[in-house]
Amino acid sequence: MEFLDRYQQIVADAIAKYTFKDKPVELYEPMNYIISHGGKRLRPIMVLMACDLFGGDLKEAIKPALAIEFFHNFTLIHDDIMDEAPLRRNKPTIHTLHGINVGILSGDGLMLKAYKFFEDLEPEIFKACIRIFTHTGLLLCEGQQYDINFETQENVTFDDYIRMITYKTGVLSASSFEIGALIAKANFKDAKAIFNFGKHIGIAFQIMDDYLDVFGDQAQFGKKHAGDIYENKKTVLYLMAREHATEEERKELDYWYSKKTDNIDKVYGVEKIFRRTKVDEKALRLIEKHNEIGQSYLQKIDIPEEKKKPFAELANYLLRRES
Repeated sequence: MEFLDRYQQIVADAIAKYTFKDKPVELYEPMNYIISHGGKRLRPIMVLMACDLFGGDLKEAIKPALAIEFFHNFTLIHDDIMDEAPLRRNKPTIHTLHGINVGILSGDGLMLKAYKFFEDLEPEIFKACIRIFTHTGLLLCEGQQYDINFETQENVTFDDYIRMITYKTGVLSASSFEIGALIAKANFKDAKAIFNFGKHIGIAFQIMDDYLDVFGDQAQFGKKHAGDIYENKKTVLYLMAREHATEEERKELDYWYSKKTDNIDKVYGVEKIFRRTKVDEKALRLIEKHNEIGQSYLQKIDIPEEKKKPFAELANYLLRRES
């Protein structure tokens, strides 16, 4: 998709321009390390796309787009520490290379640098963007805590799971689009519609993440295979498996999820139940459902279809990914 390449280049150029040269290097080099690995840089691209959609000036959106990218990477550093994850994007995680203390500090540094990138916005837009950005950060922390709670919580419902992934993943995509729309001075109705489009695409993206954790190609996914099973994460796969399992299989799931272990038998046993209950097919259908809900919000925006086409293409691209 050519439009994606164009936005990625804009983001890459901006990241290169704002590489940290501050001291102490022990703090800033890890920040540069995670930012330079990049990934697809989807969330800053969402800021730019929404700004473009509503006829805004992309130059005004570049720094806020970087704010979203820096903030996202801050969450990844801390997430990896909490999950004791050895890899991120097929590279060693920061705490693996530099220790937990540096990981915490460099994550904090990225978050604070992110706030500075909003400073050039005019006062009213600045206030609106900072309000959304801060609220998003708090929801993300709540989502992370729910995720941690679920590891030891016996009864996790499907609604609990959807709330958790909405807070942990959905709102960051949603807010990225909304901030881009606000910078372009979109009206309230359209800004909320693009927010809801992003929210449901973000939910679908997280369900795909859960799916790929077990059913994806480990080399392409860039994370430890079945890490969620090792960590006792009650993902959508677990919840759907439990719903459709036999009593004996439920007891086996309860047994494995009562202990945190790297035992390969655990992964083998849980995966076997996942496959028998066809949770892979069910998860893919749920992904499609949220994609359709997201697309319905996109249709509510009163802008020519041609301008909305890249958003539908982006959603379909994200949900067909292999990594």
